[in-house]
Amino acid sequence: MAYTVLARRYRSQRFNDVVGQTAISQTLQNAIKTDKVAHAYLFTGTRGVGKTTTARILAKSLNCLSSDKPTTEPCLKCDSCVAVNTGEDIDVIEIDGASNRGIENVRELRNNAIYRPARARFKIYIIDEVHMLTTEAFNALLKILEEPPAHIKFIFATTEANKVPATIQSRCQRFDFTNISPADTISQLKKILIEEKIKFEDDCIIALARLANGSMRDALSLLDQLISAAGQPLTVKTLEELLGIPGSEKTYLLLEKIGIADAGGTLLAADELINGGLSCIGLLDTLIQGFRDMMVLKAAKDITSLVTLTEAEKKGLSKIAEYFDIPSIVYDIALFEKLRWPVKNSDNPRALLEASLLRVALAEHFMSIPDLLGGKNYSVNTAEALKKNNSVIERPAFNQQQQAIPTLQQKQVLDGNCDFEQIKQKWKEITESIANARIGEFIKKANPMRLSGGMLALGFSAADEFTMQLCQKNGRADAISEALTQATGMKLNVTFELINQPSSQNQAKPKPRGAKTSQKTIDEASQSPVIKNLLSEFEGNIIDVEDQQ
Repeated sequence: MAYTVLARRYRSQRFNDVVGQTAISQTLQNAIKTDKVAHAYLFTGTRGVGKTTTARILAKSLNCLSSDKPTTEPCLKCDSCVAVNTGEDIDVIEIDGASNRGIENVRELRNNAIYRPARARFKIYIIDEVHMLTTEAFNALLKILEEPPAHIKFIFATTEANKVPATIQSRCQRFDFTNISPADTISQLKKILIEEKIKFEDDCIIALARLANGSMRDALSLLDQLISAAGQPLTVKTLEELLGIPGSEKTYLLLEKIGIADAGGTLLAADELINGGLSCIGLLDTLIQGFRDMMVLKAAKDITSLVTLTEAEKKGLSKIAEYFDIPSIVYDIALFEKLRWPVKNSDNPRALLEASLLRVALAEHFMSIPDLLGGKNYSVNTAEALKKNNSVIERPAFNQQQQAIPTLQQKQVLDGNCDFEQIKQKWKEITESIANARIGEFIKKANPMRLSGGMLALGFSAADEFTMQLCQKNGRADAISEALTQATGMKLNVTFELINQPSSQNQAKPKPRGAKTSQKTIDEASQSPVIKNLLSEFEGNIIDVEDQQ
């Protein structure tokens, strides 16, 4: 006997069996009970959510021969119910709109519709993917939809309701089928596996539900494939091997390396995923999903049902999420989503992807427009910049919500009884011992200046003024103090100051207000690589240059 796939074998047979569409099932049952069944329905929704299944159940309910009138509980045993299930009923005609889309097909339908059903109460037309019909075919349907014979019922199903003309939709009762929730998908898969007497790991079912992305048919197809390829019990590992998808630990390693600003580690983690068979686009999709899950875990800590993750995955991802704040996560999601098209069409997709990964990992080293203009501190106005209200094209600063950066465990370099000279001598070793790589990179550019009453003054050169500003923002000073306390064994607080500042006498005098910028100054500013990139990005021109005080 030929094998019947799970999606067909466990297809819902009654309204109460339909998974995840309770409101629609209840409405249709009420319509049958009150004898208010419409002459035409439009079922919309993504693939595999129960549109055609519900259409068949409605057809069986209307035409069940074991009842003397339409019923909400078809018997499933009479000739009509059995024939509808197999798609062979002479009074329930299923039509594929993709292959019967022309006006001639609809004319044939209209000619046959005038004849009464052979044995049932109604002649029912189920047209799947109805949006594929031509404009002429839709126009041919209008008259019969407006004034249908009493014995005719139409049920249209489509995944793209926007392509169905408004004139057709206005003559139908529309039902929008929602995606199947992960919880409902998991429950149904477990029920089927128990009935099939197949052993499984709960984490494997959660992974299947995540991959199904709201489609029950996709979930059952993946389950069928997994059962055929693997022994028992069904595990996450066998699922990942079967489908060639990366394990969550590899994805989380990449996210962690990005979070701690480990440039080399980021590239190595990405390389491992790509060498494992993941395409550049697949890696982008994986990153977007990972950042999305982190965003939800941070924004809605008590509503973990919004993410389809195992408990171990939730715990691991929540820990990694501490390296990010919500604004930066939102920025990263938008950045990677915008990157999909360039990567897909690039001759060097990997280089573009890796550059973007480093852009995110080293975000603190990428300055805003005023900071980027650097030495001369130009303020450049472009036509496009003015349109954008001089908005800054940078990733939001780390921990903009004034959260302290989590300090990781690190080794102690000094014994706690040290003095300022010992701190100076061991400064390189101290900075390298700091577990939080981002903080370590910042203070490597500083020099200890003096120590007084537990207050350590750190000096930055004028060239590293921006790094000093980063150290002073968003709770980083406290995190740096804590990191140095762990490294030295003594309670330290930090202050920051600039050293070797240029004399104010050597600074150029500001341009008088209203004075016209010389062409020489504009040409000089336009030669800056940073400004060149800015003008290219905005497709603008320099219209003025001002020296900022």
